[in-house]
Amino acid sequence: MPIFKYVAKDAEGKTLKGIIEAPAKEGAIQSMRAKNLIIVSLDEERKDAGRSRATLKIFRKKIKLDDLVVFSRQLATMIDAGIPLVGALDILEDQIENPSFKEVLSKTRDSVETGSSLSEALAKHPDVFSELFVNMTRAGESSGMLDEILDRLALYLEKTSNLQRKVKSALVYPAVISCMAFSITIFLMVKVIPMFSEIYAGFGAELPMPTQVVMNISGFLQKYFYVVIAIAAIGGFLSKRYTKTKKGRLLVDKLKLNMPVFGILMKKVAVAKFTRTLSTLTKSGVPILDSLEIVGKTAGNTVVEKAVADVRTNVREGEPIAAPLARSGIFPVMVVRMISVGEQTGELEKMLSKVSDFYDEQVDAAVSGLTSLIEPLIIAFLGIVIGGIVICMFLPILQISSAVGT
Repeated sequence: MPIFKYVAKDAEGKTLKGIIEAPAKEGAIQSMRAKNLIIVSLDEERKDAGRSRATLKIFRKKIKLDDLVVFSRQLATMIDAGIPLVGALDILEDQIENPSFKEVLSKTRDSVETGSSLSEALAKHPDVFSELFVNMTRAGESSGMLDEILDRLALYLEKTSNLQRKVKSALVYPAVISCMAFSITIFLMVKVIPMFSEIYAGFGAELPMPTQVVMNISGFLQKYFYVVIAIAAIGGFLSKRYTKTKKGRLLVDKLKLNMPVFGILMKKVAVAKFTRTLSTLTKSGVPILDSLEIVGKTAGNTVVEKAVADVRTNVREGEPIAAPLARSGIFPVMVVRMISVGEQTGELEKMLSKVSDFYDEQVDAAVSGLTSLIEPLIIAFLGIVIGGIVICMFLPILQISSAVGT
């Protein structure tokens, strides 16, 4: 849809600048006149300018969850103090250091200044403000508790950010060590073992089978190193393309949940995120069907998303939440029963909050256990692979030494 850049004056004679989307220029004019704005200038932005902005997006600083936490909390404080929304957004724009977020806040303030509600203004930036963020803001506006909802949203984002950090800390260590082990193995195969091959070539004797196997692998890698790298790169590219498809993503997400060690952690993270998000939304007054739709979209796992979509369908037909959750097979019995009790007593959000707190602690324990389990496994792997290569290469020398000794 075309984007038009405008300069206009409001009823008080104040000059306003901003952008507006419309199918045609006439539509933009009608939209602005409906808001009682006097148009000074209205020009369509060129498509190549849009492309250049899209290119620049790659180099923009990423807007993190922590930025949104600070924004939500500070905006809640200012609204509670009685500062007008436009003024609060203006102050926040000056305080924010992230240039990308500063630009988004500037556009949000302009939208609010021209008559949009805060939720409508935020919805124009879906890459920054999620559906959850927009819907909770809308619920806060309609209930007159925007400051309280924003504060609750900040708390939710803070806990979500902490959860992500815990999972990353559990995954980064084994990933780094595995990369180091792989790099050392390749270095030994390509650079070190060929030196032994030259030495053993002059022996004229038959080499032990383990040594010969390692030398053959080394020779193959030396000869076809760039071919192997190219095949690995193409394989990685095709795998990434496949995982972006609906079928591929579903397969990968199923594997994540069924992995021997990491699968347990992933399930606990999924349960913690589901219960925390649903609790926050229902407590903020978002309708249950809308809440379940948002929870599904923000699940981060297509298996969980599909299960939540099925739950939403059954709830829409009059069934309670607990029964379809139990049928999904993803959520533990304890979670289902606590949700069932919450529904029966009318305290669903309280039960969900307790479950999410419990599973946050479970994720902590799982991360600690995972780290202590993975460390000896990685050390053993390094010892077996690298130590095995070294032993294989020294076997002929040991055989010669034993033959001389006898």
